[in-house]
Amino acid sequence: MRFRLWPRTLVVQLVLVVAGAVAVSNIGVALYFYKNSEAQARDYINERMVDRAAAVASAVSQVAPQARLVVMRAMSYPSWRFREIPGAYNARSMTPEEQVLAKRLEDALPDRHPGKKTTIFHLHEDLSGIDPSLRPVRSRDPGVANDVIRTIVPISDHSAVSGVLLRPTPDWPVEIMVAAASAVIVASAAAAFMARRIVQPLSELTSAAAAMAAGSGRPHVAEQGPNDVRNAAAAFNAMAEKVTRTLESQRHLLSAVGHDLRTPITAMRINLEFIADDELREGLMHNLDELQALTEQVLAAARGTGGEKRRNVDLSALVESLCADLDDLGEPVHWAGHSPAPISCRPNEIRRAVRNLVENAVAYGHKADVRIADNGEGYEVVVEDRGPGIPESDHQRVFEPFVRLESSRNEATGGTGLGLTLVKAIVEGHGGAVVLENRPGGGLRARMRLPRMEANA
Repeated sequence: MRFRLWPRTLVVQLVLVVAGAVAVSNIGVALYFYKNSEAQARDYINERMVDRAAAVASAVSQVAPQARLVVMRAMSYPSWRFREIPGAYNARSMTPEEQVLAKRLEDALPDRHPGKKTTIFHLHEDLSGIDPSLRPVRSRDPGVANDVIRTIVPISDHSAVSGVLLRPTPDWPVEIMVAAASAVIVASAAAAFMARRIVQPLSELTSAAAAMAAGSGRPHVAEQGPNDVRNAAAAFNAMAEKVTRTLESQRHLLSAVGHDLRTPITAMRINLEFIADDELREGLMHNLDELQALTEQVLAAARGTGGEKRRNVDLSALVESLCADLDDLGEPVHWAGHSPAPISCRPNEIRRAVRNLVENAVAYGHKADVRIADNGEGYEVVVEDRGPGIPESDHQRVFEPFVRLESSRNEATGGTGLGLTLVKAIVEGHGGAVVLENRPGGGLRARMRLPRMEANA
């Protein structure tokens, strides 16, 4: 089974896109401010270390040796510590940035400060390599970074002042993140509101179009929402009104034509009784029967899905009843049986469509095997025969009016060529489809697919 992570509904898609865009933009802003504040904090800390190291070294170099510790303790804090170290300090080479800071530290010292030119400034010193007595008090706290800033400023020929500063970690911009979350919520709500204004009319338009395709009355869509959607609804209403009027006019015209045709056919049938020649009378009567059958088929195909109302029926019982009636007439029809298949439809039309398929199977394939299959979204009435089948290139053409393929199936049979046309009109009027396919073992299989539709109230 294939899972799709991307939602299909417009509302959810629009909310996700807007929320994602707002979230990404705010995260970008937060990162920018975080990096910028980190750089500013680093520069600020470096300058403070330069000033403090210069001040401590200057003060310590001007007091008696026994008072130096007091001065250094007074100018130390939990996050940094100044202490005097004896002898020379074996320092690693400084980077260009550290050399610049060391030069600033030298410039901040008094002109006569001893060892001024040998100050050292290290931006990244390993805390574990520093004597514990020289570490700040907070270096003992758990989770403290191992990366510190250290300065070495000589105060005499035999000693120097060591300064160690715990590098502060800039906090995340919590305010910006809260503002970003608020922006995402507000933007998502606004997107959902706008999507609802668009989706609701579109949903009504879709339902109306489906109802119109199924032949369920005269649908009308409320003309509301943004101008584009409102214009689409207005255009649909105008189209639906025009199509409905056209179909009603056609039905009225065909009804009138059918009535007018039946009258002369009946008169001709009566007049044929006065013909003395039995052979001529039977031939003309046969032609007249064909003309009347053709008239009825044309009217039935033209009416298609008109008139009858939908009802809740058991499709299985309907098809079984039809197969039983044909079996009673001696037709070779086999019904496979099926559990109840509730569906909302126009039962007389569905019965007519199934009958046409079954009669075609008997006429052209010698036998009809009928069953119902559940395809998940609805039901399929499957009719199979044992005939030669028809070429795939003609699978769609046989649904056109008056198309007959006797030469490819059975030359002894005839018909008006409207049976499958009527089946297609009825099934599509119910929102379904009819498909023909050749069986691997020979014969033709017709699948009449009907969706599960709720009954009209």
